[in-house]
Amino acid sequence: MDASTGGVPRLRERLGSAVFARVAGPEGPENRARIHGTPGPRWFGAHRPIRVVHGDASMFIGGLRALLLQSLHPLAMAAVEAHSGYRGDPWGRLQRTSTFLAVTTYGTAEHAQQAVERVRAVHGRVHGTTPSGEPYDAADPHLLGWVHVAEVDSFLLAHQRYGAEPLDAAGYDGYIADTARVAEALGVTDPPRDRKELAAELAAYRGELRPTEEAREAARFILLHPPLPWAARVPYAVLAANAVAALPRWARASLELPRLPGIAEAGVTPTGRALTAAIRWAMAPARRPL
Repeated sequence: MDASTGGVPRLRERLGSAVFARVAGPEGPENRARIHGTPGPRWFGAHRPIRVVHGDASMFIGGLRALLLQSLHPLAMAAVEAHSGYRGDPWGRLQRTSTFLAVTTYGTAEHAQQAVERVRAVHGRVHGTTPSGEPYDAADPHLLGWVHVAEVDSFLLAHQRYGAEPLDAAGYDGYIADTARVAEALGVTDPPRDRKELAAELAAYRGELRPTEEAREAARFILLHPPLPWAARVPYAVLAANAVAALPRWARASLELPRLPGIAEAGVTPTGRALTAAIRWAMAPARRPL
């Protein structure tokens, strides 16, 4: 084997390991072995749409879009600002979220239920008052519903746009139905089960959404000041640009995010597809982020 042939697998392994370590954290290898190696029934079978969507690199863009969109509910943003510690430990928050998604998507039914119960216990301790005097409670089914639909809409849209194998209409309806099972376990009342219901739910929340200074500060932190080494800033900027481009125009305006000129914006999606393809290539030996 010549050096060039041997160098490609080594490069792939280094890149894949670096991405996995960032997303999954120091306990990632142990968690992955437990999630995929423990025998027992699962909430979702091997061919369910949720496994296709959550195992794709498009989740990197979908996750950023979800955070930006979720921040526009003032009660959700107040809870994040006061209790999540996203500035002090953003990667820890990402790693906990990715582990939860992996356990509920791929893990045994027992482990999935345990993960849900841990999250519900945390939500039970998160309550307070916004700067304007509005009370919030992270266990409120209505507030949980907003976080859920914003996340599902973001993951679905990102997979449609950047996924390696986009699903057909029935597949995306199936994805929404799959996520409804997790949402109900977390305490969401009657979550949407297809794209029509999802669109209706998003429209119903629209009147409750408004920008706050906390939301704009969170957007600036997420997009402009990620705690990353300089070598990772350029690919992250591509992910961030695509997450912003995927937001509805009203959401971009609310967060005071600049709109690129038409020609420049048209070039954003191809860069996102190229980068997600590169991440997918790097992580292929592991087959999934976690």
